[in-house]
Amino acid sequence: MIDKTYILGISAFYHDSAAVLICNGEIIAAAQEERFSRIKHDSDFPIQSIKSILEIAKIDVSKIKHIAFYDKPFLKFERLLETYHAFAPVGFLSFSRMLPVWLNEKLFIKSTIKKQLRKICLKEFTLYFPEHHLSHAASAYYPSGFTDAAIVTADSVGEWTTSSIMHGKENCIKILREQHFPNSLGLLYSAFTYYCGFKVNSGEYKLMGLAPYAGENNVLVEEYKDRILRNILTLHADGSVLLNMNYFRFATGLRMTNNRKWNELFGIGPRHPESDITNEYIALAKAAQDITNEVMIRICKTAKELTGSKNLVMAGGVALNCVANNKIKEEKIFENIWIQPAAGDAGGALGAALAVHHITFNKPQNKCTTFDQMSGALLGPSFTNLQIKDCLNKYNAKFSFFENDDLLIETIATFLSENKVVGWFHGPMEFGPRALGSRSILASPLNIEMLQTLNLKIKFREGFRPFAPVVAEEDVENYFKDASISPYMLFTASVKNDIRTAFTSENIKLSLNEKINQQRSNLPAITHADYSARIQTLNKEMQPLLHKLLMAFKIKTGYSVLINTSFNVRGEPIVCTPDDAYLCFMKTGMDVLVMGKVIVLKKQE
Repeated sequence: MIDKTYILGISAFYHDSAAVLICNGEIIAAAQEERFSRIKHDSDFPIQSIKSILEIAKIDVSKIKHIAFYDKPFLKFERLLETYHAFAPVGFLSFSRMLPVWLNEKLFIKSTIKKQLRKICLKEFTLYFPEHHLSHAASAYYPSGFTDAAIVTADSVGEWTTSSIMHGKENCIKILREQHFPNSLGLLYSAFTYYCGFKVNSGEYKLMGLAPYAGENNVLVEEYKDRILRNILTLHADGSVLLNMNYFRFATGLRMTNNRKWNELFGIGPRHPESDITNEYIALAKAAQDITNEVMIRICKTAKELTGSKNLVMAGGVALNCVANNKIKEEKIFENIWIQPAAGDAGGALGAALAVHHITFNKPQNKCTTFDQMSGALLGPSFTNLQIKDCLNKYNAKFSFFENDDLLIETIATFLSENKVVGWFHGPMEFGPRALGSRSILASPLNIEMLQTLNLKIKFREGFRPFAPVVAEEDVENYFKDASISPYMLFTASVKNDIRTAFTSENIKLSLNEKINQQRSNLPAITHADYSARIQTLNKEMQPLLHKLLMAFKIKTGYSVLINTSFNVRGEPIVCTPDDAYLCFMKTGMDVLVMGKVIVLKKQE
């Protein structure tokens, strides 16, 4: 009988706390604390996540003898102290606020972890602290299925490292090149996020979604890029960057940018959140995205030169930038690219556990028989039909139960073809920031009005935000050009020419609202301003029921494509439980709720 070695991976205390359980290198379960606490990007110790994954694994807590934390707190504290010392006396206010938090909470993380774990009667274990970017690297390399790969990580900052190139070979990971704080592509992108009026560490994807509205050959974009590269950023051939810290305040201040100098450079002040988005901010978003694309391409070319590998894996928050990812793919630097779906700090919990298993314990890689080792990122809790019905009975909700899957799917496909919006709750919850067909809102992509219906009446978010399509894997080439398999929504693809439609000329003087409401293809609700879409390709074996729904929708409409957006509203995490799903459904404009084999219809006023 093979001994089972369980390792609990933890990320906490910064943002996106999470817990992951592996056994002999196999990923058993994973969950983010925000899904249980209902606090978006929750940074607290993930005690509820730990309880959940233990329940999924059906093991007693006493089985866990090894715990891996996703970074080295003392190194991070060293970086903070050295940074404040280097910039002193500037930043004293920030320093005075930071120091008590570290002295009371973060510096003594070992004792904090032990104290927290005593709450679930876990007392005897060994603690490990892999470095932050090693945790990111391990989260990408080991689940990918590759036995040789270049590894690129990029985020705001770990302890000192902001981006890295490593080489994964068999069970080993070797660090080849690192960029250190304060020179950070992630912090540069966050600075533009802040200046364009979005929240740092959560609004970066809004900046990415805003950029395409600038169009191509925009003179203002080119002017902004030139000013950035002459004043703010020095970009080297190998992808390394040097930031002019006179333009930034993130090292020691309480905001990202030196607003006075940015105003002088760009002729606009920082945008007030919720105010109108003018063409200047759209151009600034596009300039930031274009530069990010170029930096990442150069880093990946350097990674190819250093490793000679045909495979690339990536992690870190910047790896969630699907536009940059697609630019890397188009360059054909590598034959294969795999990106960790939980690329941010939540995924660091997974990487920390895997690093301990493969590097500290010197265990060989697990062989992938199908797909990768992430199980479609469907690693969280699931709920039975009995639990779902008990939940609905608690709210005195009327529902219909469908024993027959074919009838269930036919009913839902009919609703979707009639432009009804469907909350879809099925199977294990996703790990990572994307809803991948387990906790999703589904709708028809064939109606341009659906874009605004979802944004304004259901998600309660900015009207410019694009929606991603989920498409049957075998049909993806029918609708998208040069599209590769993308199960985790981490690449974009352009809609094919034969389903595009003519629309008003790209005039930069048009308002954002005028640009949003232009129909660009036969799939208008998922076709972005540059004809792109952040696609999810759905494999029949991975998600058979959702795949069946796509096929039923295709019979009715001719397209095996649906809008797939996360089951939540603005400011809230993706739903976790049947209660979360029902309450979210009732306070939005969704028409239909599907949970397991149960359908709930919104009461008509």
